[in-house]
Amino acid sequence: MFVALAAAEFAWPRRQPIAGRARRWTTNVGLLVLNTVLLRLSFFLVPALPVLAAFFAEENGWGVLPALGLGGTLGAVVAFLVLDLAIYAQHVAMHKLPALWRLHRVHHADPEFDVTTGLRFHPLEIAVSQAWKIAVIFALGAPAAAVLVFEIVLNASSMFTHANVGFGVVGDRLIRGFIVTPDMHRIHHSTVIAETDSNYGFNLSLWDRAFGTYRAAPIGEQATMAIGLGSYRGPEPTQLPWLLAFPFARGARA
Repeated sequence: MFVALAAAEFAWPRRQPIAGRARRWTTNVGLLVLNTVLLRLSFFLVPALPVLAAFFAEENGWGVLPALGLGGTLGAVVAFLVLDLAIYAQHVAMHKLPALWRLHRVHHADPEFDVTTGLRFHPLEIAVSQAWKIAVIFALGAPAAAVLVFEIVLNASSMFTHANVGFGVVGDRLIRGFIVTPDMHRIHHSTVIAETDSNYGFNLSLWDRAFGTYRAAPIGEQATMAIGLGSYRGPEPTQLPWLLAFPFARGARA
């Protein structure tokens, strides 16, 4: 998915990339590599832990779905939808709760928007996300197969929704009727606060519409809208050590 989207960005970019793409890519991919190493070293952050949690819940008959007798395909579909809603809720919380926003703003500090932005998350945000997903899986009793599919889709959609590609006005409108498109999610990365406070979905677009956080278009143009955090327009957001320390910076601006 990464290779395909990166190639599409070079062939058909939606926006012309700003100067310093090599540094941005090095930093964003470097953060991914660091997270991957930590995933391998820490049991709590083992990538397959949500799936293992689902197996454990299944074996012990835990969760709402088994209690309701929802299994098989129907149970898997319900589990996928609830997990997608849970990620939407997590994303909203990341913006609304100050302690979580300090972690999540590492992602938003990227001064541009492309496939590598979808890889750019602080290790502590990854840990919080893992804990939240596992809690939901236990409470729901989600089937392991559904969790595995969801994890694959979640990672793929994170790269897709941040890709610097476009599908035309008609194509984008059709696609975002079901899933979040890059044009839809790019609005969420705007420096305009009212726009950042919209389009929280990562995969299915229905949650933003259902909860009143959907925004169809930015105030300006997609091709020229300012991306990132308005208070941080210098070189720091493209430096890996700065990003790792950013959540703990005293007096850091929003």
